[in-house]
Amino acid sequence: MNLFATFEERVAQALRNLQQAGDLPGDLDISRAVVEPPRDPAHGDLATNAAMVLAKPAGTNPRALAEKIAADLASDPRIVAAEVAGPGFINLRLDPAIYRDMLRAVILLGEEYGRGTGQDTRPVNVEYVSANPTGPMHVGHGRGAVFGDALCALLAFAGHDVSREYYINDAGAQVDVLARSAFLRYREALGEEIGEIPEGLYPGDYLVGVGQQLAQTYGPGLHDHTEAEWLPVVRDAAIEAMMAMIRDDLAALDIRHDVFFSERSLMAGGTDAVAATIADLRARDLIYEGRLPRPKGAPDEDWEDREQTLFRATEFGDDVDRPLLKSDGSYTYFAADIAYHRSKFERGFPVMIDVWGADHGGYVKRMQAAVKAITRGEGALDVKLCQMVRLLRDGEQVKMSKRSGEFVTLREVVDEVGSDAVRFMMLYRKNDAPLDFDLVKVREQSKDNPVFYVQYAHARCHSVARQAAEAFPQADLSPENLATRAAASQTAIDPAELELLRRIAQYPRIVEAAAKAHEPHRIAFFVHEIASLLHQFWAKGKDSTHLRFVNQSDEESSLERLALAYAIRCVIASGLRILGVAAPDEMR
Repeated sequence: MNLFATFEERVAQALRNLQQAGDLPGDLDISRAVVEPPRDPAHGDLATNAAMVLAKPAGTNPRALAEKIAADLASDPRIVAAEVAGPGFINLRLDPAIYRDMLRAVILLGEEYGRGTGQDTRPVNVEYVSANPTGPMHVGHGRGAVFGDALCALLAFAGHDVSREYYINDAGAQVDVLARSAFLRYREALGEEIGEIPEGLYPGDYLVGVGQQLAQTYGPGLHDHTEAEWLPVVRDAAIEAMMAMIRDDLAALDIRHDVFFSERSLMAGGTDAVAATIADLRARDLIYEGRLPRPKGAPDEDWEDREQTLFRATEFGDDVDRPLLKSDGSYTYFAADIAYHRSKFERGFPVMIDVWGADHGGYVKRMQAAVKAITRGEGALDVKLCQMVRLLRDGEQVKMSKRSGEFVTLREVVDEVGSDAVRFMMLYRKNDAPLDFDLVKVREQSKDNPVFYVQYAHARCHSVARQAAEAFPQADLSPENLATRAAASQTAIDPAELELLRRIAQYPRIVEAAAKAHEPHRIAFFVHEIASLLHQFWAKGKDSTHLRFVNQSDEESSLERLALAYAIRCVIASGLRILGVAAPDEMR
């Protein structure tokens, strides 16, 4: 049950009635009219902007139009009052029975309440993490991993067909550096004294095991080969080991991908998808030979003062055309990335979402331009940038990890504070906002720790059910009976209770809006807000007996309140499931 969708359709019907009566043009686009929560809850349950957005194209006065719409809406028995406010907003007050029906629906749907059907049925490809396979994942990778995984869960819950993808950057110079670093550890495993790791190689201890495995598999045989001979062998072994480690790190956060796409596969097996992509663009006159002007301000790493093979990126919204070939004739990273996104489109994904680190912000426009070009405008790319994470321990910055040699690994953080704390806190800020993550604060059992605060609310709802079972051992506490009681209740709704019911009613709308904006943090904010309302309501029950969830002297009201607690529990559990966070029955 989506209360907002229900009354959005009722407003649309009122507008159609005015069109039939000749009060509005018959060809007027009424789709811009929406129903949303009023800015001030004291103004009612719902508000619509219908008159404000339609008056001008209809050639009428907003307030006069609002009066006509309100008159139509007031005839609906579900609407107690339709009040025009200000220049033409319409506030609606609903019959409380609406919320009792909603409560019944929530209880019967359980954690499926809020699930969408997905009006846009096009498959969605979400590419996230895609960390270079050169070492363990750091905390910054973890933010993109958690964000991407929660976004996929959100989109799926909203009704979309989602594919989770990891792009393995296994064709660049960095994997050759990885191979040379692993070969050094191989020599160490054979008993050679290697001394300090040379600058330019990866110094972390995580490659020691790779070297030992190479020594066990090949013995001293690789040592006598030339680099050209041993490099591909060591590179493949090192990449495989790194990807196994990355998968294991991701599994610790319950993150799994449907597809691991290898960059090297673009040019494997006698095919060259990059060349084919360039040829396709060239045939459409989207590639030319020319010179780029010297960039103003800071130097552009793509700029070279020479004749180059350039993609007409400016025709698709970019600031400058982009080179596809380096001076040695090899492909630029951009050329390979175009071919990769062309592959996504050819695999049936017109909607693409890439989750990148904030340091890739300058790459967004060119990639979006490329997607427009290679899909002939049929595809769309949304890039979500995740800002850096500053790791703290009780307010002091944590900088180094012995295992990585350069940074604190994601796995170290997960092992210390747990998956739930990592996931929730990574999502409790918008992705493009910097994040401070304090290893001490996220383990506090207090209201200042958001993940504890929300999980405690869910556990409290379960405790209500246990208390009710003890207080009323003969009562039927099944969801079906609670749903029936909720719908049949004639008890007046307390203002504090109404605030909770209104918030529950907003959940389907929050899911839909969050999925449309590709912003899973909205779910984290929502469950925290409803948890806060629950804790406030609980506190009021200490002073006011009639507000207690379980009142041993009043079984009827207790079971009605148990229905409310059950609905809150379902909504919090649903939201936490989208975020990938556990919803515990009790806190220990």
